[in-house]
Amino acid sequence: MLKGLVGKSVVIGGSRKIVEISTLIEKQGGTPLSRPLQGTVFLAENEVEPSLLSLVHEGTDWLIFTTGIGIQTLLDLSGKLGVEEPFLRRIQQAQVASRGYKTSNVLKRLGIKPKAVDEDGTTQGLIRSLENLDFSEKRVMVQLHGESVPELIKFLENKGASVDTIFPYRHIAPNSEPVATLCMELLNKQVDAVCFTTKIQVRSLFDFARKNGCLTDILHSFKEGTIAVAIGKVTAETLREEGVERYIMPRNERMGAMIVELSNYYKKNEDEKGW
Repeated sequence: MLKGLVGKSVVIGGSRKIVEISTLIEKQGGTPLSRPLQGTVFLAENEVEPSLLSLVHEGTDWLIFTTGIGIQTLLDLSGKLGVEEPFLRRIQQAQVASRGYKTSNVLKRLGIKPKAVDEDGTTQGLIRSLENLDFSEKRVMVQLHGESVPELIKFLENKGASVDTIFPYRHIAPNSEPVATLCMELLNKQVDAVCFTTKIQVRSLFDFARKNGCLTDILHSFKEGTIAVAIGKVTAETLREEGVERYIMPRNERMGAMIVELSNYYKKNEDEKGW
């Protein structure tokens, strides 16, 4: 059977399961390159405490939850602070919106039915579910994970909302060396594909490119040569937000499926060229 990644250099942007993904790439004939773009996400107990207590004491009109682990972490922290019951009451009193099936599952266990739910796990899907709702002069608290979601915040503010954010977790950018190496490889056409397994990896690469004046060239690399690979819809959405229109994504959001999809992409291109 023809192996689709023969002669291809494939970058792994994640920091987990490197050996497993490398083995999958090698089985398809490719050369794996580890370029960690993930950075570190850490629990920010001290930073989030004032926002959590403000929510408990003052309430809000809307609560928008974007991750299941974020809700659970806020519940755990409210328990440590002795305000779990009033925190739960604030959730019950507010209008609630939810992004992602894991988030919805946590809310369901709490007996809370969201007013708005995304249809596809993405921020744009969540925004579409909120488009016909009135946010004029409403207080909205948005729970985020590691990084901001400027398009959601801008949407709410444009609808007349007063928006606050709460970050149970914060993100520390990755070591700049592997990011710089990948940028040079992209500019020099030395890699055939880059596999992104989280949105943070996408942001890390493009934030670095912006700061170092090579954003246009990096985008051109993805347009004309290197193929971007997204593990799922949220990662693909982030690629589009950064200006990458040419990417592939497996139907099944799994690492193995991602590598098979990439292999099949090259097989199809070679078949069409008559190779």
